Amino acid sequence: MRFQCLADAGGQVVCLRRLLLYPKFLFRLRIRLYIMADVRIRKRKRLRNKEVKAISDQLEAELGVPVFSENEPVDRAESTDFDLLIVGNDILGIVYQEKVFLTVRGVIKYKPVKRFVTVDMGAVPFITNGADCMGPGIVEADESIQEGDFVWIRDVKNKVPLAVGISARSGPELAAKKPGKAIKSLNSVGDKLWKAGE
Repeated sequence: MRFQCLADAGGQVVCLRRLLLYPKFLFRLRIRLYIMADVRIRKRKRLRNKEVKAISDQLEAELGVPVFSENEPVDRAESTDFDLLIVGNDILGIVYQEKVFLTVRGVIKYKPVKRFVTVDMGAVPFITNGADCMGPGIVEADESIQEGDFVWIRDVKNKVPLAVGISARSGPELAAKKPGKAIKSLNSVGDKLWKAGE
């Protein structure tokens, strides 16, 4: 007897007979497709109060606002590209190359007053699609930014957070609008990390 074959989203060939005879396989297939659409989170563990306070103090010094109150449980988890800081069920922070910063959702929640880069409205569609920020689109930048610092990007009209990334230039160099890549984007509105919080 011949059986028809199907292909799943990963490109693997799945025999129809296997789907009919092994319902558990079908369930696993559906679960795997669901996980591929979202952020993979592994090894989630609760941080101690001392660790949370150290992270909170560092971010407060960098951003000018308090983050992670004492009664908020904070977890750290591994992901594909970087580690995540999860407060409740919201991904509010990232750890990239052992540097800690807020995600776009974290920036929206805690409203920092430092480390901002403002872009013109023409750059907004590119930034929200995950593109790196180019120098000519920058309108203003926090002067305290150093090369290699985490920064958050906002639009000039509404001052709404659009993305988080790592600056390739200092604050005055960003404001000078020199051509070329100025900020490497790590998290933006609409990406998989943003959608994980919906």
